[in-house]
Amino acid sequence: MPDEFKEIREKVISHLKNIYDPEIPVNIYLLGLIYKIEFSYIRKELHCDIEMTLTSAACPVAESLIDQVHNIAYLVDEIDEMKVNIVFDPPWRPDKMSYEAKLELGLL
Repeated sequence: MPDEFKEIREKVISHLKNIYDPEIPVNIYLLGLIYKIEFSYIRKELHCDIEMTLTSAACPVAESLIDQVHNIAYLVDEIDEMKVNIVFDPPWRPDKMSYEAKLELGLL
């Protein structure tokens, strides 16, 4: 990733860590629900594309989580456009959680 996006990426991740799955008391970033964070310039505007999944395709708060992720664009001044894509391939599994998340949930 170009160095120019490193600081912006860290800001996005910092905000993602404030979004929690309501059924699992760990933020969505440490849960491993965020698969990609990419940046590109389109007509001199910075676009952020986030690819994420859900713990279940039947997640009752899916729309709320997606909205919260999308709204990060309003919190990071450098971002002009945000696109959030939900994917289910590969499906989320508990082994996608970070070490920190597993520790927090008492799984280690």
